[in-house]
Amino acid sequence: MHVVLVEPEIPPNTGNIARTCAATGSILHLVEPLGFSVSDRDVKRAGVDYWHLVEVRIHPSWTEFPQALRQPERLHLFTSRGGLRYDRAAYSADDVLVFGRESSGLPDWLLNGYPDRWRQIPMHREVRSLNLANAVAIAVYEGLRQMSFAGFRPE
Repeated sequence: MHVVLVEPEIPPNTGNIARTCAATGSILHLVEPLGFSVSDRDVKRAGVDYWHLVEVRIHPSWTEFPQALRQPERLHLFTSRGGLRYDRAAYSADDVLVFGRESSGLPDWLLNGYPDRWRQIPMHREVRSLNLANAVAIAVYEGLRQMSFAGFRPE
């Protein structure tokens, strides 16, 4: 699977997401501008010693994000604004899970471009959003669950 962070802002979140990508074999895509340097020690610390297990690709903008990965049938745009509940979407190994900035989520122009690809993780009405690293883990592991954790260690 591909995990895409559009303009992430908080280094430890990205580090934790990198650890999830290492554990799941997912490719991590970072779409600039980033709110930190990828060499930031907080990013490195949060990823612990798993960075060598993560394929990280940095893209200057969404426009320069590979067209092959921007195909609507492959995208899942995670937003607290609504959409299909994340566990009701069908996932496959090459799907692209897209997450926005910690402070504001995905930009309107991106959401409006794919209105039928919105995914939502349910939460109490009083809670505005989940921590980005937690949301990514929930989504990635749901996709893997649907694929019966193919290629992972047996129980």
